[in-house]
Amino acid sequence: MQVTIWKTIVTFSVILGLGRCFRSDVVPRDNPNIPPIAKYFTTKGRYEEVNPYLIDDILAVNKSFVEPPSAQCRQIHLTAIIRHGTRYPTTKNVKKMRQLFELVKSGAAGKESWLKEIQNQWTMWYTEDMDGRLVQKGVNDLKHLAVRLSKLFPSLISEEKLRGGFIRFTTSSKHRCVNSTLSFKAGLTELWAITVNDALMRFFDQCTRFVQEVDGNPSALSEVDKFKQGPEMRRVQEKIADRLRVPYSSITDEMAEAAFYLCAYEFAIKTVNSPWCQLFDEVDAQVMEYANDLKQFWKRGYGHDINSKSSCILFHDLFSRLERAASQNVSEAVTVQVGHAETLLPLLTLLGFFKDSHPLISTNYAAQTHRSFRTSHMLPYAANLVLVLYDCRGGELRLQTLLNEKPVTFPGLNANRASMPLFQDVKEHYRGLLQGCDFEAECQLFKYDV
Repeated sequence: MQVTIWKTIVTFSVILGLGRCFRSDVVPRDNPNIPPIAKYFTTKGRYEEVNPYLIDDILAVNKSFVEPPSAQCRQIHLTAIIRHGTRYPTTKNVKKMRQLFELVKSGAAGKESWLKEIQNQWTMWYTEDMDGRLVQKGVNDLKHLAVRLSKLFPSLISEEKLRGGFIRFTTSSKHRCVNSTLSFKAGLTELWAITVNDALMRFFDQCTRFVQEVDGNPSALSEVDKFKQGPEMRRVQEKIADRLRVPYSSITDEMAEAAFYLCAYEFAIKTVNSPWCQLFDEVDAQVMEYANDLKQFWKRGYGHDINSKSSCILFHDLFSRLERAASQNVSEAVTVQVGHAETLLPLLTLLGFFKDSHPLISTNYAAQTHRSFRTSHMLPYAANLVLVLYDCRGGELRLQTLLNEKPVTFPGLNANRASMPLFQDVKEHYRGLLQGCDFEAECQLFKYDV
């Protein structure tokens, strides 16, 4: 069911601070407030770690990335699928963090300055009612993204187009996504109406087969569980216990994860190098990163076929709109769709991005050092997939794809000017999905029963 949200959302307009100038709230690259392990924070990572040039100038763009094949090409449509901005931890993670903090405060021993800081100065300021809500940094993430995209595609993303009704906004119903959408719009002008559509932006909740076979099935993540009980993770837990001088049995895999998240959230939300980060060296961080990549691989990525097929509805929505734009039968110049990491990853998987020659499993950590499937690079806060349709001379249509504002090529598509292939070649490449990939059929629980 679709719901319209009007600009009378007064409380959030106060949070947006529309009258203020844009500011980066980031620190120079050599600032000690940036943890050395920040590049391993997976889905809890800052967008600036994926695009380091933004640390110096949050509104910087590289227009060479979007140069058309010829001067005769003009942009006619843009669709952006965006993850929400930086958020607070969920209630579940806050509980784990509190448990770890209480252990460290009462049971850890040692004279290290970082440990004393945790025990005597740091306070457990995260509360359960935060539950994944957008933070001010997340507001800025989407505001700044809107400005950068408007600089890259000024003929499509502009206040004039917005006021003229040529930009359509769709969002997940989750507060962090609604508020991210409002933040993106605030980057262009004042608040206007948006549409909530969970069937499209939270398709994974509507896919019965995914919910039953993966999301609600513990055995679907057996490789993750095996890795958490394996030698690499056990060594990380022992090192944390040694640093805190507590019994090995005190530091479970959940406690290790809570400590890693504390480091990540403190940096993402407050841009500080928290004393919690001292519990990990780079080797530890790589192990923690792999543990989360395993989870994403098996729960949202290539681990199970239904993970990607659950995004069929979003895939068809995207390509049908591009087709209508190609036929000049769509009123919107721009469509902005705001969802979750769980929205983007299944779609990227369906399209074939970041697929390694071997699957991620519990026993091949060392062999996957150079894997493509790395959520720290793919899915930071405010991650975005942007597709731009160009009309070139003679009616030639070309499609450009950017992931996190950097050009990517469709996997397996052999075409001239692969960075901006013919739209017809892209459709031919995905012909099987365009002719099939029916959401209702794929998501039936007993799809394969006779």
